[in-house]
Amino acid sequence: MKTRVILAEDHQLVRECLRAALEKEGDIEVVDEARNGREAVSLASQKQPRVVVMDVVMPDLNGIEATRQILSASPNIKVLALSMHSDRRFVAGMLSAGASGYVLKDCAFEELAEAIRTVAADRTYLSPGIAGVVVEDYVKQLSFEGEQHISVLTPREREVAQLLAEGNSTKAVAVALHVSPKTIETHRRQLMEKLDIHSIAELTKYAIRAGLTSLEH
Repeated sequence: MKTRVILAEDHQLVRECLRAALEKEGDIEVVDEARNGREAVSLASQKQPRVVVMDVVMPDLNGIEATRQILSASPNIKVLALSMHSDRRFVAGMLSAGASGYVLKDCAFEELAEAIRTVAADRTYLSPGIAGVVVEDYVKQLSFEGEQHISVLTPREREVAQLLAEGNSTKAVAVALHVSPKTIETHRRQLMEKLDIHSIAELTKYAIRAGLTSLEH
């Protein structure tokens, strides 16, 4: 029986390369692709794959928040992070969100296939390039910068913070989250009060430091 996989990656060329490589593996089937975290959450709910290969830094909804939402709704799904970032905050963020593994994008395709098989078998996989000090930090429950503050925000406030930090207007955020602009204004006011932040510029800097978003996608 093939391992059913969803690829969540905002770069089309990367998605196409990953799909082409994985489809050569006889025991892995790519059932769908997502361009951002929000699509990944929706597709995971619909398709119920065994593994979601999740890019960490994506627009609209980042991989960390998407992982939390997927696993909250479907605990049996396994999430495998795939990222160019070996930064401790991204790795710790994904593992804290419930990801079963973390693979760097510069790895060989063979490593990615093996990582998918590993997490599908209820084991953990970490690329050798990040395993050492990251695992030590994670075991000691050392948080990435800003985690203590980010933990005071609700999941919806974290979504709003990311979308605003990425330059979206209040109206655009409201449309994306299917709520009223007034509701978004309330969320923005509350999250800024919690974080003691007083401008969108400060919020953007904070969101980048906390790993909610990145200047590079």
